[in-house]
Amino acid sequence: MDEHFLDAICERLKHNTYIRGSKVLYCGGLVEKMVFIVRGRMESFGEDGCIFPLSEGDICGEELLTWCLEKSSVNKDRRKIRMPGLRLLCNRTVRCLTNVDSYSLRAADLEEVIDLFARYLQNPHLQGAIRYESPYWRGLAATCIQKAWKEYRERRLNQADNSIQQSRHSVITI
Repeated sequence: MDEHFLDAICERLKHNTYIRGSKVLYCGGLVEKMVFIVRGRMESFGEDGCIFPLSEGDICGEELLTWCLEKSSVNKDRRKIRMPGLRLLCNRTVRCLTNVDSYSLRAADLEEVIDLFARYLQNPHLQGAIRYESPYWRGLAATCIQKAWKEYRERRLNQADNSIQQSRHSVITI
C-alpha cells in the first residue's frame, strides 16, 4: 500500500479496550467502525448460525470499507456519485471472549481517507484484495455456497420423490 495512504489511516485510528462479554457490533445495528484486533479474542456470529473466531491481527467491520468504496464511486464523467442517508446494517454480532485491545476507524474517518485517495483505491488489484482476501467475505461466500447446495440437494430429492410417486401411480393404473 501507498505510504501516504497508510499514514492517513493511522492518523485517524483510535485505541479502544473492550471488556470480556461486551458486544462490538450488533446484528441489525449500524456498522459505524472497523475494529483492528491487537490483543484478545472475539467471536462473530450471524443469523445463519455460523461462528467465526477473531483474534490478534483480524478485523471486524471490514465490510464498511467495501461499502464506502461503492458508495463514493465515480461516474464516467468523473463526477462523484453520492448516496446520502444510506447506512450499512450489520448482519452479525461480534462479542468479546476475552478483554480486547484494538484500534478502530470510524466510518466518517474512513470516508474522508477514501475521498483523499480515491484514485489509488480505483486499482482493481487492491479492490480484489479488499473483497476476496477478507475473512468476512470468504465466510459469507462459504455460507452462501452451503445454503445453495442445501437448496439444490432438497430440490433434487423432491424431484426424485415425485418421479417415484409418479412411477408407482402409473404401475397401479395399468
